[in-house]
Amino acid sequence: MARGGGRRTRKHRPFWVEFPLLVGIALILALLIKTFLVQAFSIPSDSMQNTLQKGDRVLVDKLTPWFGPEPERGEVIVFHDPDGWLDGVAVDPPNAFQEALSFIGLMPSAEEKDLIKRVIGVGGDTVECAGDGPLKVNGKALDEPYVFPGNTPCSNDPGGSFEVTVPPGRLWVMGDHRQASSDSRYHTDDRNDGMVPVDEVVGRAVVVAWPVGRWSTLPIPDTFKTVPAAPGTN
Repeated sequence: MARGGGRRTRKHRPFWVEFPLLVGIALILALLIKTFLVQAFSIPSDSMQNTLQKGDRVLVDKLTPWFGPEPERGEVIVFHDPDGWLDGVAVDPPNAFQEALSFIGLMPSAEEKDLIKRVIGVGGDTVECAGDGPLKVNGKALDEPYVFPGNTPCSNDPGGSFEVTVPPGRLWVMGDHRQASSDSRYHTDDRNDGMVPVDEVVGRAVVVAWPVGRWSTLPIPDTFKTVPAAPGTN
């Protein structure tokens, strides 16, 4: 006798059963993206004006530091506090909504002490600035239209003028708002001589994502493409 019956119809789960599963999958994907690919960071200060404004949200490429080359001159990077740069800086405690956004990577964690600056010198580079400038890398004067209007590339205050050679595996970083940025210039007495260890880099800021009216990419300025290679690095 022939066996009857067609293909058995798959029984669908009720939406209220599937919804938690979908939420769980979405959270796992968000955490993977946050950990390995892209994370949003909020700009905490005025030190990168006018390139970045306080309160801007930037998207940070976290994949390149894992598998790609080391940070390059001119990139805007997010990095962990290398040696107490943020000591004494007050941090507002997050509310529950902000903590939730932080958990899935749409905001940085309040516990993570991170900074954002522009890479000026990489391992082997000589970076120097005296008086009002210009800022030089390996003897090449930089044309810096991104510097905050009215600022000078360097200054005559203690730390404002300098000449340093960046060791391998380190970065010399500065804010675009030169007279309002506590950067490498003012931490030369720390254990890294004001440099940022490459291992402390979280990633490169690539896009201003919020507010919508300020959406823009963050390319490497052309002036850095004219800097000669440091001696012995060719």
